[in-house]
Amino acid sequence: MSGDLTSPSAVQLCYENLNTSCIKTPYSPGPRLILYAVFGFGVVLAVFGNLLVMISILHFKQLYSPANFLVASLACADFLVGVTVMPFSMVRSVESCWYFGDSYCKFHSCFEGSFCYASIYHLCFISIDRYMAVTDPLIYPTKFTASVSGICIAFSWLFSIIYSFSLLYTGANEVGLEELVSALTCVGGCQIAVNQSWVLIDFLLFFVPMLVMVTVYSKIFLIAKQQARKIESMSNETAKSSESYKDRVAKRERKAAKTLGIAVIAFLISWLPYFIDSIIDAFLGFITPTYVYEILVWIAYYNSAMNPLIYAFFYPWFRKAIKLIVTGEVLRENSSIINLSLE
Repeated sequence: MSGDLTSPSAVQLCYENLNTSCIKTPYSPGPRLILYAVFGFGVVLAVFGNLLVMISILHFKQLYSPANFLVASLACADFLVGVTVMPFSMVRSVESCWYFGDSYCKFHSCFEGSFCYASIYHLCFISIDRYMAVTDPLIYPTKFTASVSGICIAFSWLFSIIYSFSLLYTGANEVGLEELVSALTCVGGCQIAVNQSWVLIDFLLFFVPMLVMVTVYSKIFLIAKQQARKIESMSNETAKSSESYKDRVAKRERKAAKTLGIAVIAFLISWLPYFIDSIIDAFLGFITPTYVYEILVWIAYYNSAMNPLIYAFFYPWFRKAIKLIVTGEVLRENSSIINLSLE
């Protein structure tokens, strides 16, 4: 990803007329075009893919459920990453300069943190929801109601936003790093330094829900395996008939758990290297090369584009909903009650 840089003898500045400008290290035209294409593709997927998820769930009444409202809210977090974070990071990553002002630099970092934590707490609550659905699919609708879903969504958003904005706007993240921050400060730069104490708290806020999700999904897959064996071992036709509805519901819930489990694994693979590198950086004097940081951050960003692809691959109802949206069928009267064949 390093590309061919311009000659070091010809020093370029982000703002040529300012002595306090950051040094610019642009890529040559070929790698530059490729990077814009790769990053731009991620932006388009994150924005339009998650927009399709939100429209599908909020438009088609058949998809109205507490669990799906959580999924729609998760898609909203990923959509906002695609709108407020990725396009600006794309320019910064390729041009090696920040051209969007100091104020938006801080907002950009706050949005990045807020939507990342919002995603992981949504996924954590979704994993708990799936556990309840798989363990007792018939009683589950009375336990995980719309109000419970609303509380989970409100907590995920409020906690994430309050934490991220409070940390960065109080300057608590820079305590003890004043000399480093002063040395890094230049016009056209957007570096946010986080001290050792807060980087550990950041990691714990990521690690604890991650641990919950891994534990819960491990239990879910063990239960699903036991249920599958039980169904296979049934030899009595009468028993099969009496259990058919429960088995069908259980099968649907297991499939949903599997799909969302894949989304969780994708999230962890995307964000875990970034958080580990943040800890290493904070304790070893911020030694990570810029290009390594950019690779890690874009792997994390690309997670926001992955969930719609996962849904499209595993959910026939989502593929049908996309077709109806793209062809304009959703604009017709009573389109919200179209049967998407969930069974």
